[in-house]
Amino acid sequence: MSFYDEEIKKLTEKNNFRYIRAIDEKYGKYLCSNGHEMLNFSSNDYLNLSTNKNLINEFLSKYQNSNEFIFSSASSRLLTGTSRIYSRLEENLAKLFNKEACLLFNTGYQCNLGVVSSLVNRDDVIFSDKLNHASIIDGMRLAPAEFYRYKHLDFENLEELLEKHRRHYKKAIIISESVFSMDGDTADIKKLVELKKKYDCYLMLDEAHAFGIFGNNLAGISDRENLLSEVDIITATLGKSFASIGAFCVSNKTIVDYLINKANSFIFSTALPSVNIIWTNFLIEENFDVVKKQSRKLNTLIKQAHEYIKDNGSTQIIPFIIGDNAKTGKVAEILQAKGYFVLPVRPPTVPVNTSRLRLSLTADITFEEFKNIIDTANEAI
Repeated sequence: MSFYDEEIKKLTEKNNFRYIRAIDEKYGKYLCSNGHEMLNFSSNDYLNLSTNKNLINEFLSKYQNSNEFIFSSASSRLLTGTSRIYSRLEENLAKLFNKEACLLFNTGYQCNLGVVSSLVNRDDVIFSDKLNHASIIDGMRLAPAEFYRYKHLDFENLEELLEKHRRHYKKAIIISESVFSMDGDTADIKKLVELKKKYDCYLMLDEAHAFGIFGNNLAGISDRENLLSEVDIITATLGKSFASIGAFCVSNKTIVDYLINKANSFIFSTALPSVNIIWTNFLIEENFDVVKKQSRKLNTLIKQAHEYIKDNGSTQIIPFIIGDNAKTGKVAEILQAKGYFVLPVRPPTVPVNTSRLRLSLTADITFEEFKNIIDTANEAI
């Protein structure tokens, strides 16, 4: 038996083996798997825009004959230049976040990897929330700088680390997500801004799970808290609420220019297909009212859902923590048999003994549907 066979055997014995599930099709808030229709509680399509037939048909009728309606860019932007539509999307995103400039990346993972790994040097330091996304962690590992991870949302611990270590380094960056993807909890951005000023740091915020949902411009938690101008670097994805593909970093022009020259995940990647760029511009420029309408629906559901389960949450991500790997998998199977598509989330994605069902609310789900899945899950434990 090879090393890899042994590792898979260990994962299986611990009820921690993962595999890719086959989906027949997705439509609105539903999906079909093996001929079985289920209400989708595992989607990051938070505004249910990706399968909106009215939007898709309007988009096709307007743009399918465009010379930019193509499915491959065939090269990196630095190698053969960039179409005007890419620059227009970057201008649109920078405007939403009230920033000087924006740079597109191919995925959220590549965005955080490139930004974090390139913005610091050997004399610099990073202070990162312990539960930040793997893309941020991997970016820190690639970076030549030192890094310290503070206890999750523990800003006293962060300040202790800043007090102890900040003075030994030239440049410092504090990094946090705004909405954390597995617990749905949120960072205290006002406190982060206070600490970044007190200890002369840059502040980087990942708004991946908040962009398109919160704030006057739908720019995320920093927008909702009126703190966009205080956050130096913001990253977010287009593959969740905006039903497209790609990600971006917004900041001042100097930092964006620096990333263009230093971020390997941008420099050495074939650019996003232009058809996706057109689609994202189409949502922002021509259908932002639809995006906002779906956001309002989702925020109403978020409020109702958290009131029902009597917790202090305020986002669309609701963890149903069970703990044991095998039991979590069993409850997921029961829910799937009853028509709810929900999957077990187990280590290393979450800490040991915190295996859970990650319930993801989307705009077209009703409160009654949410209430039913909670009641059914409670009965299944």
